[in-house]
Amino acid sequence: MKRFPSAVAGGVSATTVMTLLLLLLEVETRSAMDIFYVIARFIGTPNDPAVGFALFVVAGVVAWPLLFLALEPYLPRGPDPAARGVVFASLLWVPFVITGRGDIGGPLLVLFSAYTLFAHWAYGFTLGAVYGRLLDRP
Repeated sequence: MKRFPSAVAGGVSATTVMTLLLLLLEVETRSAMDIFYVIARFIGTPNDPAVGFALFVVAGVVAWPLLFLALEPYLPRGPDPAARGVVFASLLWVPFVITGRGDIGGPLLVLFSAYTLFAHWAYGFTLGAVYGRLLDRP
């Protein structure tokens, strides 16, 4: 498969994994995190989690995989695309945790930071693994 469709397929898989992990976080914290509200607030549409979710999906399926395609040859931990995906997702996590934490503080901030880092690593691993697997097929 060609690079672009492979990356988008990786983005679909990775976004699915990350969505499930973030929804699990929302359930476990009884919606104290409000991840999709945070994303909506970040783009200037507070109180509209549907917009936040839509932006999350578009970025996860299209924008981040295209950026991964552009940066993948330059990322450390190669030649394994899954390992490079984890590095890539770590870079995405830094602005996410800084801008997305909202009013969270104290022990909940530690939980938020650790869990979202894990979710980003799962996203990056899945993105790179699916991309690499589909790219190798004739």
